[in-house]
Amino acid sequence: MQKPTKIILGIDPGTLVMGHGIIAVNGNSMQLIEMSVLKLSGKKDNYERLQMIHHQVITLIKKYNPHEFAIEAPFFGKNVQSMLKLGRAQGVAIAAAINAGLPVTEYSPRKIKQSITGNGNADKEQVWKMLQHILSLKERPKHLDATDALAVAICHHFQCKLVIGPVTVKKTGSKKKNGWESFVLKHPARIVSH
Repeated sequence: MQKPTKIILGIDPGTLVMGHGIIAVNGNSMQLIEMSVLKLSGKKDNYERLQMIHHQVITLIKKYNPHEFAIEAPFFGKNVQSMLKLGRAQGVAIAAAINAGLPVTEYSPRKIKQSITGNGNADKEQVWKMLQHILSLKERPKHLDATDALAVAICHHFQCKLVIGPVTVKKTGSKKKNGWESFVLKHPARIVSH
């Protein structure tokens, strides 16, 4: 019996450009549903932009009916004001998902890059190249915020669980894994199912 399709909405929050990526996962296959950005005018005040972000996330949820919501966590930079604005953008997107009853998961930029490329310090171009390979994408979007959001959705899929034959290993939120669970997560090709 084939598993039902799971739809994951990934968000790359931003105060001027918010990316979103939506994938459908069915067993081992993954398909791009949509990847785009919401461009926000710098001439609008912060609260208008937050309202637009909230509205966009609600619209995406109504249109695609995702099962899970993943978002990139703001990274800690030197500019406190920028971090505060980015945190607010992330907060309204999360609030929209929570109000829709979706489970929310947050990933650091490093974790996303590590999950997609194997290198937590990868640049946007390296992430895009791996996304091209994973989903057989041809056309590069104008804004890499869209690919960042797609990377968030795929990272979530990779991190949620690893299914090996009849055994399911769920990755929890703890920082470091030791023992067999870590081995299984790092070396899925070496597991033999009888």
